[in-house]
Amino acid sequence: MITDSGSFVTQFARHPLLVGALLPSGTGLARDITASIPRTGHPLVVELGPGTGPFTREIQRRLDGRGHHLAVELNPRFAARLADRYPAVEVVHGDAAALDGLLATQRSPYADVVVSGLPWAVFTAQRQRTVMGAVCRALGAGGVFTTFAYRHALPTPAARRFRRLLDDRFEEVTVGRTVWRNLPPALVYHCRRALQPNG
Repeated sequence: MITDSGSFVTQFARHPLLVGALLPSGTGLARDITASIPRTGHPLVVELGPGTGPFTREIQRRLDGRGHHLAVELNPRFAARLADRYPAVEVVHGDAAALDGLLATQRSPYADVVVSGLPWAVFTAQRQRTVMGAVCRALGAGGVFTTFAYRHALPTPAARRFRRLLDDRFEEVTVGRTVWRNLPPALVYHCRRALQPNG
């Protein structure tokens, strides 16, 4: 954990708009954000922005050898470390905005669950729309999208804009409890029934 924290600080200092956080997410947040992963069957789970893997570890625990776990990471150092640490995960060094194209190479073109660790609040409006469009196109009819927001950042314009985007792109958006023990405290959005974007 100390190594991961140090890596996060270093990468945040070098690429603050790509990393978006000083510390990895905690176990409580990881449990909440992965709660939609089914306990049975062989789901295709996509993880966006896994960083050093706090959500990856919990996704692997929940899958317990079932299904397929695809992790898309833009930071090359994080991607390399993740691939070494979790050999059962298909790690792709790439952009979340290309998710639907990446899924075209999979056995199933649609994800059952998309778990996002992306720093939505630091994205521009255009970047938010572009990545969310790819997410919506990648989700199957019963697919679920989960992401998180830091509690202290909710009043910021970018965070409010992102929440409106979720409401525009999904028929159902529910907000989970605040995970106060996360640093900083965070909450999870659970989004279902994606609406396909117009262009």
